Amino acid sequence: MNIINKIRSINRERGKALGVPELIAIALGGMVGGGIFTILGISVSMVGVYTPLAILIGGLIASLAAYSYIKLGVYYKDEGSTYSFFKRTFSGSAFAASLIGWCIIFGYISTLALYAYTFSSYAISGFEFANNEMIRKLVAGAIILVFTLVNVWSVKGMGKIEDLMVYTKLVILVVISFVLINNSNTTLPVLIQDHAEVSFISILIVASITFVAYEGFELVINAVNEMDEPEKNIPKAIYSAIFLAVMIYVVIALGAILAIPFDEIIQNKEYALAAGANGVLGHWGTDLVIIGALLATSSAISGTVFGASRQMSIIAADGYLPSAFAKRNNNIPVFAIVGISFIAFMLILAGSLQVILEFGSITFLIVSLLMAVSNYKIRALTNSSTLLTLLAIFGLSIGTVFILFYEYTNKPEQLVFIVSIYAVLAIGSWFYVKSNKPKIGAL
Repeated sequence: MNIINKIRSINRERGKALGVPELIAIALGGMVGGGIFTILGISVSMVGVYTPLAILIGGLIASLAAYSYIKLGVYYKDEGSTYSFFKRTFSGSAFAASLIGWCIIFGYISTLALYAYTFSSYAISGFEFANNEMIRKLVAGAIILVFTLVNVWSVKGMGKIEDLMVYTKLVILVVISFVLINNSNTTLPVLIQDHAEVSFISILIVASITFVAYEGFELVINAVNEMDEPEKNIPKAIYSAIFLAVMIYVVIALGAILAIPFDEIIQNKEYALAAGANGVLGHWGTDLVIIGALLATSSAISGTVFGASRQMSIIAADGYLPSAFAKRNNNIPVFAIVGISFIAFMLILAGSLQVILEFGSITFLIVSLLMAVSNYKIRALTNSSTLLTLLAIFGLSIGTVFILFYEYTNKPEQLVFIVSIYAVLAIGSWFYVKSNKPKIGAL
């Protein structure tokens, strides 16, 4: 019995069933992981008052992506999720399986880097060296190290810490939302009238760039062996979580643009809410925002290290990554945890917040597009709507094109950096397949 089947057997023997509330919490813990703290400043700098609309459209794109994930998850019932779905649907190419595996892992690494960078920005926002880029990156590395050690130490301990952070951050985010709206100093009609028109294309570009804020709903599928009635609970949990995430993001964005001057949000992109809340709500408001941001990003860092390391372990067990990453100590993939954390820190050192954000969004748009294509191929087996599947393919394709077009016309050097990463992934995965004998048919 290989390592994947052993893990599945262990999960079944536990007899612990996760209900819809728990599954929704898993998805929200992944999605509401500092996303709004990360994307707010960048969104306002590009589309201003239309930020809530861009975030809402991003949620619609995420719902399209979720449709195929749900159909494939219910059909395959495989905790390997994205990687396993693609490998089992397109089972004839070792290189394709290897490449999708590498891209998925690097996508998770980019979100880990994004959350750590955001944590650091808020953690040092009250100090004189708040704008020192190197200090910010070192603090980001330190928080990754903390949760690397937590994940290596104990799954049980990590779970307890994660539960506490997820539920606390949701309460704080709701409080922040209503406090900002109650302290608004303008109205939407006034803002729309006072600011220059923004093209709908620009709004779609921002919706695509910030797509990474919705990454995390697929974590529900990783728990398929620990839930009752996956046919009913997977769609309920994922769609409910996306709806709640959209509501939280839109309300916070609305409160921010009504209560905080745009100049302050744009000037302090990396910690926009904290900087703006100080002037509107005073010191306690700033402290509340910072606590919310630190909890949100911490829970996301911990959850991403946990989930991505397991995904890496499964891919390595199939032979598409070095075998060391498949090794486990007390069922904990120590080498995978350390490897993911180290690469995330290297990405932080190499890039800025925006390039990490855009790389993560591009990666998850492409991966979600591949899931939609996979679902289309076996749509008869998954009982999927041809129209909805094609709509998902179209929406995700357009989103990917919009980001690439924005990069090409506005920041070609960032596009070169991002394309270089993909080139390295493609070359690395190709050489690895050529020099090893992966288990092409492994399930």
